[in-house]
Amino acid sequence: MPINSLLYPSNVFVPTLFNVDNSCRFNIASSDKLARTSDSGNTKTFTMSFWVKRSTFGADQVLTNITSGSGKQARVFFEGSTEQLEFHDVSSGGSYEIRYITTRLFRDPSAWYNIVIAVNTDDGTAGDRVKIYVNGVRETSFATATQPSSGLATAFNSGGVMEIGSQQVPADFFGGYMAEVINVDGTQLAPTSFGEFEEDSGTWKPIDVSGLTFGTNGYYLEFKQSGTGTNASGIGADTSGNTNHFAVTNLTAVDQSTDTCTNNFATLNPLIRTYGTQVFSNGNLTSLNATNEPAWAHTLSSIGVSNGKWYWEIKVSGATPWIWTGIISEAVDVRTQYLYNENTGTFLYGNNGNKYLNGSSASSFFASLATNDIVSVALDLDNNKITFYKNGTATPNATPLDLPTNLSSTTVFPATTLVNGASISINFGNAPYAISSGNADGNGYGNFEYAVPSGYFSLNTKNLAEYGG
Repeated sequence: MPINSLLYPSNVFVPTLFNVDNSCRFNIASSDKLARTSDSGNTKTFTMSFWVKRSTFGADQVLTNITSGSGKQARVFFEGSTEQLEFHDVSSGGSYEIRYITTRLFRDPSAWYNIVIAVNTDDGTAGDRVKIYVNGVRETSFATATQPSSGLATAFNSGGVMEIGSQQVPADFFGGYMAEVINVDGTQLAPTSFGEFEEDSGTWKPIDVSGLTFGTNGYYLEFKQSGTGTNASGIGADTSGNTNHFAVTNLTAVDQSTDTCTNNFATLNPLIRTYGTQVFSNGNLTSLNATNEPAWAHTLSSIGVSNGKWYWEIKVSGATPWIWTGIISEAVDVRTQYLYNENTGTFLYGNNGNKYLNGSSASSFFASLATNDIVSVALDLDNNKITFYKNGTATPNATPLDLPTNLSSTTVFPATTLVNGASISINFGNAPYAISSGNADGNGYGNFEYAVPSGYFSLNTKNLAEYGG
């Protein structure tokens, strides 16, 4: 099986009645986080729920952390050396009073995970004092399982500083997307308070949680707003009714995303790449080849398509020594093969204006590109055509280009190649940069700089469900 055919994301082709409209995109490079000083609540009984889509790997990444006034610390995070999930509570003296590390690894950058941690240290059954669920199923296999003593008072809800996406010391920031971030103070809940299994597919989906009793320190972060204040208009606004709003650090309106656990958008895939020193950021929507020498860095999208009409945009966001962007066939292994001149199964637009088709180059075919230019791609796999645009104008002209047979009869992926410090930002509907105009597709999805051609759609799971992939 071609390597690229394994890249379809989770949550595809599954309908849902309850829709999550927004998520928050956290970027490690800009030290994004949310924080608030909590009131004194129930330190023994509580439930936390997160929907999470990871973007970066290889370093500890904190979902939530609290440091109490007495020096206790508790946190939930992904371990960078293994990509396991860890939940722990540490005494002021530095010893673990609770420590659970899953055997399960969290390495999929295209999937949304629902993580629920339900605690009741007063439970008479020691093994039930901490319950961890992933996508509705209780975790039973742990690399480490240090159970709390009966009646242990944790750092959670203790009146300390609660952070989302980081911890105070060391500042291990989270890279990726979070949605439906919830804390229920005073109740140990089952995962069915937050989600349910879709009847036909068996896929775990979120449900409406507005009827929950959240408790004193409870909060519900829906990321409905895009402001930076610590209020109902901020990204960290609490919609539980408690007004436990979070202060915003380094997050901006651009970080409010519609890539959610009910509509999963394409991103770049950091697991399938080669050559150079490729750096991904902004939720895997920005790619930089930091190698200042002729070293090609290839990558492709997390979603491939074999039929339908699809639209996306690419912004030249850095130096432009060499950039190629376009589509590749699933048969091309970007880990070992060059894209721009050695392979069949490629159709690329070079920043020098050249067309690269199946290894052949046509010079001065497209308009050349410079920093801040935007390339739009309209891919028609129903009629086997492709149109490239520079800053909203079709190039070389408005007549769609024919796809060769090896690209019209297979699954293809949006792809890029970067050389010598070049970088791009790709917009599949959730741009990592400010949009000056704002255009959605015909289904109302996405936010693009230029008008989406009629009948073309952004790459997300709701559109895939309707128009095929």
